[in-house]
Amino acid sequence: MSLNELSSGTLGLLLSRRSGSAKAMAAPGPDADHLRTILSAGMRAPDHGKLAPWRFILFEGDARKRIGAFFAQCLLADEPEAGDVRVEIERNRFLRAPVVIGVVSRVTPHIKIPEWEQQLSAGAVCENILIASHALGFVANWITEWCAYDARVAEHLGLKEGERIAGFIYIGASSVPLEERVRPELDSLVTRF
Repeated sequence: MSLNELSSGTLGLLLSRRSGSAKAMAAPGPDADHLRTILSAGMRAPDHGKLAPWRFILFEGDARKRIGAFFAQCLLADEPEAGDVRVEIERNRFLRAPVVIGVVSRVTPHIKIPEWEQQLSAGAVCENILIASHALGFVANWITEWCAYDARVAEHLGLKEGERIAGFIYIGASSVPLEERVRPELDSLVTRF
């Protein structure tokens, strides 16, 4: 098969994937069948030891408002003088997209699979989710922001010991044309041993 033939299939999909801004997302988002496909593709990530060192938290519909209210509460606890605009940003954080997937990295310590490999597997899950979303015609954005690192948010989401947020993946339709970003020169990143 020639390179031109490949570029119209999987390779073309990989070479055209790019993130869409969460701030510029709109409906429609993935429905239940789309989400099942997207998450199933995510689970095809490399997983040394068959540990499934990740899990998912879905934020759809009113759940996005409920977590936003909690984000606003955290902001006001940290900055009681925060203005209305800042509070609304937190309230609306997950309302930027129709669906947000929280990917949770679940590390099992003290086994033969290094923790680093388990964390990398969660990152591969995130990338597979981005690619699957793109394949289905959606735009997606993998973001962490402060809420991925906040202990109160982790507790509120029910994260257990050894778990942390690998990312929040926003999925929807882009309300603006996507722009290609500048990529590094490939030759500057490659050495031969």
